[in-house]
Amino acid sequence: MQNNSFVHSQARDDFNKARSKATISQLLNALTPDRQRLLSLEDVRNLLKPKTEIYKGMQIVPIEKIIGSEGRYKDFTSAFLPKRDFIRGRWESVDRAHLSDVILPAIKLYEIGGVYFVRDGNHRVSVARMQGVEAIDAEVIELDSEIEMQPGMTVSDLKNAVVEYEKQKVFSDTQLDSIIPPEEIVFSEPGRYVEMLRHIQGHKYFLNQGRKTEIDFLQAASSWYNNLYKPIIRIIEQENIISRFPGRTMSDLYMWIIKHWDGLKSKYGNNFSLKTAALDYSEKYGTSLWEQLKSFISSLFKRSK
Repeated sequence: MQNNSFVHSQARDDFNKARSKATISQLLNALTPDRQRLLSLEDVRNLLKPKTEIYKGMQIVPIEKIIGSEGRYKDFTSAFLPKRDFIRGRWESVDRAHLSDVILPAIKLYEIGGVYFVRDGNHRVSVARMQGVEAIDAEVIELDSEIEMQPGMTVSDLKNAVVEYEKQKVFSDTQLDSIIPPEEIVFSEPGRYVEMLRHIQGHKYFLNQGRKTEIDFLQAASSWYNNLYKPIIRIIEQENIISRFPGRTMSDLYMWIIKHWDGLKSKYGNNFSLKTAALDYSEKYGTSLWEQLKSFISSLFKRSK
């Protein structure tokens, strides 16, 4: 009876310590909250777009490689510390089992990119990490991915990895790097390098109208780069338009401005100038330094709540 009382008391203390650690960690990282967020499997699926699932069976999985959750990512920090008091009951019951050497069922995980996401067993992972356990039994389903993930990654880190992968694949598959310096084309979101290829293909179609001998893809790409991409980039630089779009790149702005320009030409005629279109886009969709400062202060206020 005394032993049972001790186990209950110890489990309460363990949860209180875990909650305190979570709170302190969140306070210390108030300006970089993404580093404290447990990854959502849905967010990762949306970025990596796995096409197949393979049942891998029972495995022994390193705890440090479990970096996210399918459904309970809001309840724990990135270190699987409990963020909410309402999970105390379940957490303490798992901890009591651990303290009493009771063997619990294996957890269920998804593996993707070399790391793991919890399907079932979030509390068991949280307790295991708190108790210093290094590995855990798990039933694993593997989701395919060509991009490797690492412990400590945020959604932003993963997005950047996807963008870099797409860039390397597009440039290597098309040999664009033979005519366009890859460092001059920098996008901030996935999917834009593929969209860039569509722009080049569209330009190629336009150039081949009325020609007896069709120009090839690389010739079209060179023309696109020199006659469309670079002129827009020069306007962005000359007018300092990039300053009105924090967190974005000049390549991002190229995409938006040329689409805006096409819309304006459809409305007002083909004589609508590129520079006027760029300035119009900046005025309509950009933000001033004062607006950016107000937004930054507002975000700090929200994080402090």
